[in-house]
Amino acid sequence: MASKHIAAIDMGTNSFHLIIVQVKENGTFKVVDREREVIRLGSSQGKDLSFISTEEMEQAIKILRRFKKLAEYYKANIRAVATSAVREARNRDDFIRSVKELTGIKVEIIDGKHEAELIFAGANKSLELSNKTVLCIDIGGGSTEIILGKDGRSVFTASVKAGAVRLSKKFFPNYILTEETIRECEQLIKEEINADPDIIFNKKYDFAVGTSGTIQSVAAMIHYYREGERAKVLNGFSFTKEELFKITDEVLSKKTLEERLKIKGIEEKRADIIPAGLIILRQIFKLLKIENMTVSDFALREGIILETIAEES
Repeated sequence: MASKHIAAIDMGTNSFHLIIVQVKENGTFKVVDREREVIRLGSSQGKDLSFISTEEMEQAIKILRRFKKLAEYYKANIRAVATSAVREARNRDDFIRSVKELTGIKVEIIDGKHEAELIFAGANKSLELSNKTVLCIDIGGGSTEIILGKDGRSVFTASVKAGAVRLSKKFFPNYILTEETIRECEQLIKEEINADPDIIFNKKYDFAVGTSGTIQSVAAMIHYYREGERAKVLNGFSFTKEELFKITDEVLSKKTLEERLKIKGIEEKRADIIPAGLIILRQIFKLLKIENMTVSDFALREGIILETIAEES
C-alpha cells in the first residue's frame, strides 16, 4: 500500500476528536496531527439526549469545517463517525444532512456494539494486548462501552446507556450534587449494568484497561495527587481501586462546580460532568471486581483508522 493520510473524526457526546495519520507501506500508521473540541450534543433541549439544538448544530458545523480544512492540508481522506448522542437524536437525519450540505463530510452513525469493537481495537494497538485477556472500559458522554477481549479478539461487547453527559443532565442538571441524587445515579448505573444481557460477569481477565476522556481525566487527577504534577503521557499509567475511590470521595464532597474547580489536577472543561463519570467508573469497579486499571491513549478514533486501513488493504 502506498503511503497516504487518513483523517478520523470521532463525533462524541461530550467532544469531537480529530486525528490525522500517515499510513506507511507496511500498513502501520503514525499520528501526524490531532484536535479536540468540547461540544455537548443533545444536552440543551429535550429529555435525555433526544434532540440536537440549532446552536449545537451550528457549533458542530463550525468545528467540522475546521477539521476538514486541516484534513485537506494533509490531503487526507476523512472518515467521520458519530456515536450515542447522534444515533439517539430525533432530528439525527436533519443533522447528518446539514453536515453533508454545509461541510461536505458524510457522517456514519455506528451502533454501540461497533463502537465497542473499534475502542477495543484502538486499546489493543496501544498496549499490545494480543496475548492477554483484557477487560476494556470506555466511559463516553452518552454511553459506556464494556468489552472483554482475549488474544486481540472480543469475547463480549456491551454498550450501556450511562455516560457522563447523559447522567449529569438527568441527575445534576445545575451541576450541583446532593447525597440523594448521587444515590439515585449510582442505583441507575447498577441497574443498567446488571440488566445488560451482553455482559458476562465473573469472567477472569489478566488486567483492566480504561480509555477516553473520563478515565484519562481521573488518571490525570490521581497522577497529580501521587506525583504533585501533571502527567506528560498517560498511556500505560495504572491506578488502583483505592486511589479511584479516594478521588471519587474527594470530588463528590465538592457539591458545587465552583468547589470542584479548586481541586488540583482537575480538567477545567470536565469539572461539571466528572462527578457522573466517577460514579459510573466506581460502580464498574465494584460490579466487575476491578482492582487496578491501566490507561490507553488509543480508543475509538484509532480504531476507526485501523478498520479503515484493513478495509482498504
